[in-house]
Amino acid sequence: MSKVLVVDDDADVREVIGDFLRTAGFEVEDAANGLEALMQIKRLRPAAVLLDLMMPRLGGLDAIKRIRAFDQTIRVLVMTGAQDAELHRQARALGAAAVFTKPFSPSEVVAALRGEAPPAPRPEEPAPRRADPVSILLVVGDARERTHVEPLLAQKGYEVRFAPDAATGVRAVVARAPDIVLLDIEMPGLSGVGVLPTIVALAPDAKVIMICESGNVELAKRTLAFGAFDYVKKPVDAALLGQAIESALAMRRIDLAE
Repeated sequence: MSKVLVVDDDADVREVIGDFLRTAGFEVEDAANGLEALMQIKRLRPAAVLLDLMMPRLGGLDAIKRIRAFDQTIRVLVMTGAQDAELHRQARALGAAAVFTKPFSPSEVVAALRGEAPPAPRPEEPAPRRADPVSILLVVGDARERTHVEPLLAQKGYEVRFAPDAATGVRAVVARAPDIVLLDIEMPGLSGVGVLPTIVALAPDAKVIMICESGNVELAKRTLAFGAFDYVKKPVDAALLGQAIESALAMRRIDLAE
């Protein structure tokens, strides 16, 4: 049985991934930060390490360097919520065998841990033109944020619906599932974090982008492991929001084509 070390500062993420890998036949240990990971690696000598890039006490890139210097036979796989192509490139250049962006498919991780070749990518085809505009549901409790974000979306030609709280947002999803949900983390009553699982269950094809204050970035990162596609910080930057939406739409097209 192959031994895998799962390294993430979020205990829930470690538990979910660990349970899945054990079901797949792996022996699993875990660590909460980079320093703890290095100590575990020297003690356990695992066959593989599944490593988050954003960690306290030694970041993921430095951890990859040290793991590879200690034992190049250890297979290093990276998981991250960062939609950053350059960061992914650096991780691979340092020796990561694969980079998985949260939320990822556990079956792909299992295949990579077993050293199986990933399926050949399908030739890219131009996305079909849609007759109807992209539908976006904006669920924010802050009226000022609504007046800031809504015009940014309208300028792009998106169809925008608005919900001032989580309960209204759920009713809007039930009435007609959107392509994209922009979901505020902090709202009166039920929070965006609390309603996220319901929205994901009701509209599995929709991509959810969280909106957060700077102080809630770590909370936003944790939502990526539980169904959110991405997050943007307040005050929302038009360019970053546009990139997040285009990435979400591209991923949605891929999911629907499968």
